[in-house]
Amino acid sequence: MIEALVNAFRIPDLRKKILFTLAIIALYRVGAHIPVPGVDPGSVKDLVQSGAALGLLNLFAGGALENFAIFSLGIMPYITSSIIMQLLQAVIPTLERWSKEGESGQRKITQTTRYMTLAIGLVESIGLLSVFQAPVANGGLGVSFTFFNQIIIVISLIAGTAFIMWMGELITQRGVGNGMSLLIFASIVARFPVTIVNAVQLQAWYATVILLAMSVIVVAAVVIMERGQRRIPVQYAKRVVGRRVYGGQGTYIPLKVNGANVIPIIFASSILLFPATLAQFFPKVAWLATFSNALSGGWLHITLYALFIVFFTYFYTALVFNPIDLADNLRKNGGFIPGVRPGKQTEIYIENVLNRITLPGALFLAAIAVLPQILFEFDSTASPLLRTFGGTSILIMVGVALETMTQLESQLKMRHYDGFFK
Repeated sequence: MIEALVNAFRIPDLRKKILFTLAIIALYRVGAHIPVPGVDPGSVKDLVQSGAALGLLNLFAGGALENFAIFSLGIMPYITSSIIMQLLQAVIPTLERWSKEGESGQRKITQTTRYMTLAIGLVESIGLLSVFQAPVANGGLGVSFTFFNQIIIVISLIAGTAFIMWMGELITQRGVGNGMSLLIFASIVARFPVTIVNAVQLQAWYATVILLAMSVIVVAAVVIMERGQRRIPVQYAKRVVGRRVYGGQGTYIPLKVNGANVIPIIFASSILLFPATLAQFFPKVAWLATFSNALSGGWLHITLYALFIVFFTYFYTALVFNPIDLADNLRKNGGFIPGVRPGKQTEIYIENVLNRITLPGALFLAAIAVLPQILFEFDSTASPLLRTFGGTSILIMVGVALETMTQLESQLKMRHYDGFFK
């Protein structure tokens, strides 16, 4: 590992990319501590730490929300917009056509995603203002902003979202790894020191030790699942074109065990937190408050959370991986799976394999997500630790780290250096 890092810094081009990535991440962390004008960060911090929905947003924003900084919305508007665009490609013919047009179509999708990100940022910034201006009895701050202050705050938050989006794209183009993923990684890692200090202040040192030990085990399990693949062998028939012979070689189709990654957890969390969000906007509706409280914690929440994760794992995998298109592309290129007839039989075979390997991936995601909440049911003093050292955070961090290391590995291999994976 150390030798591979040293080799990476020996290559001038790769060294510039790494330093550029670190500089952008440092700039991102600075913006998380610059508050928007006209807001008292101290009162906002208490409100954020007491709410489940705001606490989750604060985690992905790297603590910017509790400071009510210009980066308070974090990268989540862009992530939400990207997921929506990916889902819409399966139902809107125009978007599906763009996705198949190569680079020009991808530019159109990217531009639409940017506009949608700004629209989502506008809605979320107005929502935050509504929550903070709500009466204290209803879970708000009871602060009344002037119309001018509201405009300034909304513009600052939207500008911060656009700036984060720009920084993420800069990392992707000129740095190392996926820029948006690395910004989320930096946000979660930045919360670790603060969380450990809070745990020690709460005299939960034993929980800290136990959870750190469990985190090591969870990291190992996540690495195994992230690298796990089901490789379907594919053989291509020989074709003679003029004097040349094409094809005849064997390859494979890699199907990841955890192909949906962390998306099902985000979907399930959003659905379960939606009633609580509505209850904050409509505090006088008694049945909505009762319903949201029932879904906000306890064994009912844990059970529904696990079931939703399993469902959305299958749902998202079916959206992003189409066995019909894959079987059709294999047939057009003269490829076939040994022992399986091309066409409909190949489609059925791939679909059956995908369904079988998706089940352990879905159960693993559900276990990773609900395990911290089960621990919290038995030990409530571990609350700040579970929020940061939870399985979702570890899953995101390990996935981003593996993705970045894979890109560095390919750069090193191109220059005949030993990489990270021996």
